[in-house]
Amino acid sequence: MTATNPTTQPSVSTVERSISAVFKDREQIENVIHRLLDRGIPRDDISVIGKNFHSETRIAGFITKKDVILGGLRSGGIFGSLFGSALGLLTGVGVLFIPFVGSVVAAGPIGAALLGAASGALAGAAGAGLVSALVALGMPEDKAAVYQTRIEAGDFLVVVEVPANQSGEIQLLLESAGGEEVHTSETTLPRKRAGKLETPGDLSPEVRSHLSEDAQRTFIANYNKALEESGDESKAEHHAWDVVSEQFEQDEHGFWSKAKAKL
Repeated sequence: MTATNPTTQPSVSTVERSISAVFKDREQIENVIHRLLDRGIPRDDISVIGKNFHSETRIAGFITKKDVILGGLRSGGIFGSLFGSALGLLTGVGVLFIPFVGSVVAAGPIGAALLGAASGALAGAAGAGLVSALVALGMPEDKAAVYQTRIEAGDFLVVVEVPANQSGEIQLLLESAGGEEVHTSETTLPRKRAGKLETPGDLSPEVRSHLSEDAQRTFIANYNKALEESGDESKAEHHAWDVVSEQFEQDEHGFWSKAKAKL
């Protein structure tokens, strides 16, 4: 057996890629989500964006993991009851308003990534839209423009993050399920760093974009402390949000910046 060189580059199977495709109807979305889950793709790695879910929508804003934590809510029950579909199997389901597109339902990590795109402002400046947000996340501008046009027309965008050695298999799955405009990107959606957090750049974009610099430092310090004590990232995240909510005030835009007066 050949000895493993510790300096050797990671194998191709550890390199993540994003595969995106457009689907024309909700039945196709239902089918492809179940097929991806059956193939072993984690629900945290599947995202969907579309406009034509609104008849079943009962929320006014984006529900993130933070909202679930601070509200003491059980995400599965909420999302399942809201959408009554395979979207309820994914993480972070909610509604985003995007200039030039309108209100869309975003399910999966792409919603939080879009909220964090362009320094925390999804289309916050005049003239910005889904194209600029997708480009900020690493998608080619020409493909982003196609996706915005298709979503405006009522189609749905699916984005799946997979190891590189599964990209061909998943691309074929999306195509066989009716996917069009299939594109494979070498980049993936920004996520929270696993394990101990060193800098604000290690935070997920949705967390980072809604915390001031002081609140970011508070989150990181308390997350790391709780992680060291429990070894559980979920518990550490809950603890960090609890401390932020105790020490800072949230404004009407969901931004935590003003420190609460100490009694």
